[in-house]
Amino acid sequence: MPADKQKKYNNPVSATLTGIADLFRKFEPAGELKASDRLDGKTVLVDGASSGLGFAVAAGLARRGAKVIMACRSGIPAKGEEVKRLSGNPDVHMLLVDFADISSIRELVVNIRSDSFFNGENGSGIDILVCNAGIVPKQSRKTPQGLEEMFMVNYFSKFIFVNLLLENNCFTGRAGAITRIIFVASESHRNPEKFEWDDFGKYREYRIGKSIELYGYYKLLLTTFAVELSRRLNIAGKSRISVFALCPGPVNSNIAREAPKLFQPLLSVVFGIFFKSPAKAAVPVEYLAASADVEGKPFDYLFLMSRKAVDEKAAEPANGALLWKLSEELLKSLQIV
Repeated sequence: MPADKQKKYNNPVSATLTGIADLFRKFEPAGELKASDRLDGKTVLVDGASSGLGFAVAAGLARRGAKVIMACRSGIPAKGEEVKRLSGNPDVHMLLVDFADISSIRELVVNIRSDSFFNGENGSGIDILVCNAGIVPKQSRKTPQGLEEMFMVNYFSKFIFVNLLLENNCFTGRAGAITRIIFVASESHRNPEKFEWDDFGKYREYRIGKSIELYGYYKLLLTTFAVELSRRLNIAGKSRISVFALCPGPVNSNIAREAPKLFQPLLSVVFGIFFKSPAKAAVPVEYLAASADVEGKPFDYLFLMSRKAVDEKAAEPANGALLWKLSEELLKSLQIV
């Protein structure tokens, strides 16, 4: 891998400059999000939906007629009421979850299965899952289970949450349509040189200077998981559940809220001028959620609205299998009741 490619996302400055440069490049669009791409009668769960990209996605999909469940750790119920107002759709609900806490994720799945959101007799359930929640902390922090918080929120929580949903039959399997799982990933997943299997899941101390580099590494884990999930769900050419991943490009959101206060005014100006608004950045997410263009596809990856292959490390079956194995072993070792 060329050295310049390795350094594109290694620190906040290079990551910001790369994001700005990407906005001025021309890419061949994979398709077009149309007004006719509706989601009437379908249930969508969007996590990390109280602000930024997740909030914009929730509002956009509500406008398209979906029943929307916003899974968040804050903003309840105010943000749900705001989505109702912006979309004109009253069928918007909020559920509490902290993706840094495995017990909270399990409680979320129990609530999804409750009568208020799920009725197996009527064949309802989740038609579309948007896994969006993510953080860029200023330093390492331990979760209630002793894991590193960014590892947990940006990757491991997704492994746990999706598998719990599958185990509890929370996806609809509605006749005539294929369930879609969408992961908000990042082009920074291409930056790491290799996987660090020997240190998988181990708590590590770091400061803000290391955060961006680790962010890219955890997005590599997430993208590898997405590819492996599709590989396991869609066997012998038969699509059971579509698994999509995407990089929305640089978004003017609050993900950098933990940046040093000295730099926050500058970041605010740069983000406001050069980065996409959450509503514009949500377009590829909405496309993968609602477009008939991707119906039945086992896997897809978009950068902005352009189709790309994922990094070869994420696509390698041996890496996917090992990541899955290590994730299962880590979860078992935590002995969460």
